[in-house]
Amino acid sequence: MNTQKPRIEAVVLGSGTSHGVPMIGCDCPVCTSTDARDKRTRPSLWIRVGTTHLLVDTAPELRLQCVANGINCVDAVLFTHHHADHVTGLDDLRRFNWLMKKPMPCYGTTRTIDSLANMFSYAFRQAHDSPHSRPELALHRIDENPFEIGETKITPIPMLHGKLPVLGYRFGPLAYCTDCSFIPDESFAKLEGIDVLVLDALRRTPHPAHFNLEQAIEAARRIGAARTYFTHITHQLGHEATNAELPDGMALAHDGLRIELP
Repeated sequence: MNTQKPRIEAVVLGSGTSHGVPMIGCDCPVCTSTDARDKRTRPSLWIRVGTTHLLVDTAPELRLQCVANGINCVDAVLFTHHHADHVTGLDDLRRFNWLMKKPMPCYGTTRTIDSLANMFSYAFRQAHDSPHSRPELALHRIDENPFEIGETKITPIPMLHGKLPVLGYRFGPLAYCTDCSFIPDESFAKLEGIDVLVLDALRRTPHPAHFNLEQAIEAARRIGAARTYFTHITHQLGHEATNAELPDGMALAHDGLRIELP
C-alpha cells in the first residue's frame, strides 16, 4: 500500500483586489510602480495535488493568467462565492473543455451556483444552434462537508465576507482563504496544522468585508502556518515596502507566485 503523500504545487494566478492594480485613473506610487509584483490581476489560484489539477475561481483575466503561467490542465473548478472579480472569467473554461475533452466540473454552494446560473444564463441552457458558444459545465452543489475530487480530499472553510457566507478551501497542508472579514472558531479548527496559508489582506485601513493587514496578521498568527501569503491586495500595499515590515513567515503574494510542498 502506497502511503506517500502527494506532492502539492500551487500558483497564485491573481493577487489583486476587485479593481486590480494598477487601478483605472490612479497615478499613486503603487499603481505606477515598475516592480512587476505590484501588477495584480483579480484573485484566483491553481493547485495540483498529485495528478489532480484544480482552479479556485475564474477571475476576469483567467485566459491571460493561464497563458502567463503555463496552465493547460484543469480537472475541476471550485468557487469561493459569486462576486464578479471571482467569476467573470467563466467563459474561458470553454478552452479547457476542448483541451480536456469533457464538461468542466464546477463546485460551489447552492447560493453560488444559482447566482452563476443567473449571471451566465447562456452557459446553463442548451444551445442547439450554437453548441460551441458556451462552456460545458457539470455542476456540483457542496456544503461545509469535506468532499473528494479524484483522490484529493478538499475541506471547505466557511467564512464571512461582510454579511455574505463564503468558502475557503483546505487541500491537506495548504489552505486558500480569500475574501473574508470573519473566520468562525469552527473554521479556525479546520485550519489547524496547515503548513501554508493564503489569506485575504486587503489594505491597511479597515474595510467592512475584508481583513485589513493588521487583522490578517492576527488571524495568521492564530492559525500558525509556517508560511502565510496575503492576497486580494489593493494599491495601499506596495510589495517590497510591505514585506519589509511583515513578521517572519509572512509575505504578500504576487501574481505568478509558485508554492511547492513535498
